Amino acid sequence: MKSSKKMMKTVLLTLAATLVLGACGSNSGNSNNTPEATKSPTNNATTAPTAESNEPVKLRITWWGSEARHEATLKALEAYTALNPHVTFEHEFSGWDGYFDKLGVQFSAKNAPDIIQMDAAYLNEYVANGLLADLNSLTKDNIDANLLESGTINGSLYAVPLGSAALGMAYDKSVVEKLGVEAPSFGWTWDDYYAFGEAVKEKIGPDKYVFVDQSWDLVDYTAYQLSQGKGQIYTDDGKVNIDRDTWIEFMTKQDELRDKGILTPTEITLTDKELDPSADSVIVGNAVARHIFSNQVGSITSLKPDAIEFASFPKGVEAGGWLKPGMFWTVNGQSDHQEEAKKFVDWFVNDEEAGKILGLTRGIPINEKVVAAIESDFSDSDKTSVEFINQVSADSQPFKIDPQGFGNFKQDYRMIVEKIMFDRSTPEQAYDELLELIKEYES
Repeated sequence: MKSSKKMMKTVLLTLAATLVLGACGSNSGNSNNTPEATKSPTNNATTAPTAESNEPVKLRITWWGSEARHEATLKALEAYTALNPHVTFEHEFSGWDGYFDKLGVQFSAKNAPDIIQMDAAYLNEYVANGLLADLNSLTKDNIDANLLESGTINGSLYAVPLGSAALGMAYDKSVVEKLGVEAPSFGWTWDDYYAFGEAVKEKIGPDKYVFVDQSWDLVDYTAYQLSQGKGQIYTDDGKVNIDRDTWIEFMTKQDELRDKGILTPTEITLTDKELDPSADSVIVGNAVARHIFSNQVGSITSLKPDAIEFASFPKGVEAGGWLKPGMFWTVNGQSDHQEEAKKFVDWFVNDEEAGKILGLTRGIPINEKVVAAIESDFSDSDKTSVEFINQVSADSQPFKIDPQGFGNFKQDYRMIVEKIMFDRSTPEQAYDELLELIKEYES
């Protein structure tokens, strides 16, 4: 069980909050490991918010993501420095793994970056420990209020969403067309989903599979419970609402699909790596379909050009998909340069030229004018991503951020479900273990 990781994270963050109360020192300029962004921007860049002073400021900024996101963000930093020569940047970027472990250590040492890319799973935790700055001064014109609400806690905006994404599915249309079966679609039901699995398996043979087994992913169960009309898995008061009968029904069905060879077998499931050209089960041909978010459209289509098509997550009595902020910008509440950091965040999400540089590398931009300014330059995959969101948003479910202290809940949840996958537990036994885990997180 990885719940010890949750406890360690809480210790680190509590320590960081104690340090904030005890002293207020600079957290910037302490690392010289990364180069500053100093290149010239495009000639038609608009003016960023005016600085209150021209004293030189070095802002540290951190994010995770793909190479395309890295490159676009670096260009945006360069553009901002050209508009505001007194502001330079030290950047830290990485993959997802270990990102928040490192950040917790940096906060405990009062050495965290000024500007931090944040995930919804950890937002409540950082706010509760007083580690993030209030961003209510952000220019909010032309930004969807519902998206801003996702970064608002107790009436204050602490996190600015950087783009929206929709949950759905991707499938290999070349295989579907070859088999002559009815393709998945936007608006399909769970009955359609199961019928598709049976029809494809009948024709695809014993050594190929229909769906990547993602039953260990809390995203899948969350969508299923919503689709069955059983509500959100997190309540407004920070508790967990995983309906027993619905969860056991879902996991029992996954076992059945696994036994039939419709889901990938466990040995393939555990080696599957989403969007890895040599390990994504859909890309390498082990499976036909998997769940995916709309901001991943460009990545998966580039790995298998002209072969990938998209559908919504199946629905029951209600829709199973939702729109969510892919990630946020937050400002370090310990930083000596909070105002400069806030001005950069404001520019990043509201400036049209910044939008042209960044494209859809973090999902559909939250500012409507920015979207209008860049849509003429959309690639085919960009257009597909926008259409994906438009299709899902018609009846999408609300998005709910994780409660305080639940940053590692998804990892611990996965370990419980993996026991079912390895036949070391039944759905009923696993649910009882899940209840114990929930009690530990809620305590």
